[in-house]
Amino acid sequence: MSKNSRTISKKIVFQLRFFFRKFPAIPYILKWLCISIIIGALVGSASAGFLQSLEWATNFRENQIWLIAFLPVAGFLIGLIYHYFGKDVEAGNNLLIDNIHDPKETIPFKMAPFVYLGTIVTHFFGGSAGREGTAIQMAGAISDQLSKPFRLDKNERKILLISAIAAGFGSVFGTPLAGALFGLEVFLIGRIRYNAIFPAFASAILADWATNLWNVKHTHYHIDLIPKLELPSILYSILAGIAFGICAAAFSKMIHWAGGIFKSKVTFPPFRPIIGGSIVAIAVFALGTTKYIGLGIPVILESFETQLPLYDFALKMIFTIITLSAGFKGGEVTPLFFIGATLGSALSLFIPLPFGLLAGMGFVAVFAGATNTPLACMLMGIELFGAESGIYIAIACIVSYLLSGRNSIYTNQRIGDSKHRRYESDQDKSFSDL
Repeated sequence: MSKNSRTISKKIVFQLRFFFRKFPAIPYILKWLCISIIIGALVGSASAGFLQSLEWATNFRENQIWLIAFLPVAGFLIGLIYHYFGKDVEAGNNLLIDNIHDPKETIPFKMAPFVYLGTIVTHFFGGSAGREGTAIQMAGAISDQLSKPFRLDKNERKILLISAIAAGFGSVFGTPLAGALFGLEVFLIGRIRYNAIFPAFASAILADWATNLWNVKHTHYHIDLIPKLELPSILYSILAGIAFGICAAAFSKMIHWAGGIFKSKVTFPPFRPIIGGSIVAIAVFALGTTKYIGLGIPVILESFETQLPLYDFALKMIFTIITLSAGFKGGEVTPLFFIGATLGSALSLFIPLPFGLLAGMGFVAVFAGATNTPLACMLMGIELFGAESGIYIAIACIVSYLLSGRNSIYTNQRIGDSKHRRYESDQDKSFSDL
């Protein structure tokens, strides 16, 4: 290289250094944009494949009801796989939350295929479970493999896992904005990690875009009638929010209680889903309906179109608690959507608001109370149902969040700022410590 060329090179390097010092956000944006593109492509594609598989499993099961009789056997096989080969990933979402707070070894990649297989088998044979937990765990396991190639330190790895959760949640439900906020909000109640805001939103939006590129369709919901905002309707919304908060707290308490019962009474883990699967299968054939197993999307849609009976939400709660506490795989969120929407629709018997609006409010508010993510749930409600319902959605989510108390479906979720003064002593603790 000539002297003149070296001089030009030094000038370019100097100018670049000056530019990056003047605009320090540029390297950060470029780095995380590159990582987010990879996360979005991988997680969005994984969610697309998962959603297609789930649709196939659900349709096949509904046409072959006899498969439900083999749910205990399927549960036993899932239990064996996790007991002998997956103990280090069995914690699921709580493992991701733990690693955001205190990053340790890279999350094993096997978490992704294990939870995918376990969830598909659960739905194929008739368990009552969701899909959010699977999407988030797949996203976390896939994305965390990038930490070594990109030489991420502990703080950067926290951001990576937050972005992965955002991408998994946003792509599986088709709500990228809510997904991003969920990733930022779920691990630490009352605080948001703003240095992860760009990667979280970028990853969630790109993952949702990648899922759509695979022509995967998400469920669309519609609220027919939204009344004018007046004092009586605000008071009725608060009353509904109280019911949703109590329901969220009850679900969180009962699923942990039932899980404790299974663990204390059945010491060999693979036997737990045999018992739980038998209860679910017998109940399905006794009731003569499959509306309370699987995702329950048809019933959720029905709750927006007609007034449903009060027992629908209670039965779905029981089926889901037995399924998941026994050791079957899947998420809690879609069942919580079912529980909230059907409870809201039924509340129209007592609360003079349109059943479709109450169904939409319950859809997100019970979820808000059970996960302590009110902001993400408000945004999800707006993304799914439109901005016109935003104030009603916000009231329900906030009241449910406050009324759900010291409860969460995620036991390793930590408290950054307490909900109110009564719980100030709980700050910096996880729910497992309370």
